[in-house]
Amino acid sequence: MKIRIIGSVAAGTSVAAKARRNNEDADICIYDRDYDISYSVCGIPYFIGEEVEDLETLNPRDAAFFKKRYNVSIQTRHEVVSINHDSKTLTIKNLHTGETMTDTYDVLVFATGATPLTPVIDGTELEHVFHVRTIQHASAIDTFIDSRKPKTATIIGAGYIGLEMAEQLTHLGVEVNLIQRSNQVMKHLDKDIADQIADTLQAHGVKLLLEQEAVRITKSDVVTSKGETIASDIVFLAVGVKPNTALAESIGVEIGDTGAIAVNEKMQTNLPDVYAVGDVAESFSVITGKPIYRPLGSTANKMGRIAGDVITGGTSAHRGILGTGIVRVFELAIGQTGMNEREALSYGYDIETLHNIKPARAPYLGGKELTIKAIADRATGRLLGVQAIGGEGVDKRIDVFVTAMTFGAKAEDLFHLDLAYAPPFSTTKDPVMYTGMALDNAIKKQNKLLTPKQLQERLKKGEQFQVIDTRAKMQYDTSHVTSAINIPLAELREKAKQLDPSKPTLCYCNSGVTGNAAQNVLRNMGFEEVYNLSGGNKNYQKYRK
Repeated sequence: MKIRIIGSVAAGTSVAAKARRNNEDADICIYDRDYDISYSVCGIPYFIGEEVEDLETLNPRDAAFFKKRYNVSIQTRHEVVSINHDSKTLTIKNLHTGETMTDTYDVLVFATGATPLTPVIDGTELEHVFHVRTIQHASAIDTFIDSRKPKTATIIGAGYIGLEMAEQLTHLGVEVNLIQRSNQVMKHLDKDIADQIADTLQAHGVKLLLEQEAVRITKSDVVTSKGETIASDIVFLAVGVKPNTALAESIGVEIGDTGAIAVNEKMQTNLPDVYAVGDVAESFSVITGKPIYRPLGSTANKMGRIAGDVITGGTSAHRGILGTGIVRVFELAIGQTGMNEREALSYGYDIETLHNIKPARAPYLGGKELTIKAIADRATGRLLGVQAIGGEGVDKRIDVFVTAMTFGAKAEDLFHLDLAYAPPFSTTKDPVMYTGMALDNAIKKQNKLLTPKQLQERLKKGEQFQVIDTRAKMQYDTSHVTSAINIPLAELREKAKQLDPSKPTLCYCNSGVTGNAAQNVLRNMGFEEVYNLSGGNKNYQKYRK
């Protein structure tokens, strides 16, 4: 069996390695037009910021390694320029010599990855303008910074790479400007969570230019769509990537709605004996079963292993993804999985939304605050999406949510998880468990929630609420919800007699726990419609800001 793989890095090399483990006799060859075959794209910003000292540590395996360990031939700087699928023939150009050659295959795998997008504006070809995608890019950026000592930088795009580069350049003492054409950073998050990232960026001196686009780059400046001229000694393009599908399309491979190659759970395309893996291929949602495109190294490795197994007679199948991601921005970690509010509503779900603000571990041991925003389907109780942000414990909680959601967990299931507890690591009622408990109560209409956004929308429609601040007067005087009256929880049972039990009532505290207790008191006293403010006053003030 002749297996030919176009492209290497995470996906292509995973295909080859798994295929070889299954079949010692297969003739396996990878063609890659790049110089390097297996490297960490995600580690590049940390090399630029000098957290990673040696670039070679991001590129640990070369062609010689794969030949020795797996008996896989990898031809770097060899570009497949055309394919005849009828005769199963490849035409390959040696980019070193310019010569062409032909090869044949029994099975063909596209692992051609994705290319960073370049905005259609003047100046992107200038020597101080860089993408952050390959080892060659990393080396060129490092050389430029070392020789030119830039004092100002502009990053165009506020996704994962843009935020990581903003952090790392700031650590180097570079003044950073971050341009984003939408009204928030990180489009996969809801705006109320993204705004907390924006606050942190600005607190560290990053100038954030939202709802703007770069329209021109000069040798010393970037000009924006709002007419601002930003001094820029170095510029980074981080506006996203596009799957490299042209070669596959040339032989009739079907492209999915996401713009990436459509594949089934076996990584097979619409053509016999043709597979696609990694950043060039689309995946599908664990929740909806619909195609989604999330170009991440972890998914690419998984796809490659599945294809390598299937090609050599195995029974592996892709089970979908949740679109999980995580990023560090200075002292914050931000993780997300599944759907955000906008996506869930677009699929027709009737959602319940909870903001859970809790310490990641025991406060008496220095536990830092963690905010979890969770979304569930009211009809079934199924968890649809989670976003988490905080100074610690985000990765641990997101991974627990991912595991639960992958197996179709409902909100009520989270409370029953037997999670590890000791004060240095968690709280007795872990934030994951509390999230499930509070969401389940809200879904079953025992303890209704209102988010700050929902409250503002209802007030704008003219709805009248009794808003009760259940905290101490000193806390109330410092900040409170507009139109709230201050009735501390200890006084509520008596003073509730002065309230109208038929009128919609909203209770709140700092983060939600005391507000929930007040809600229970009023419900038991016969109040007809009582809400707890999701995330309490802390979340409300962040939203108002």
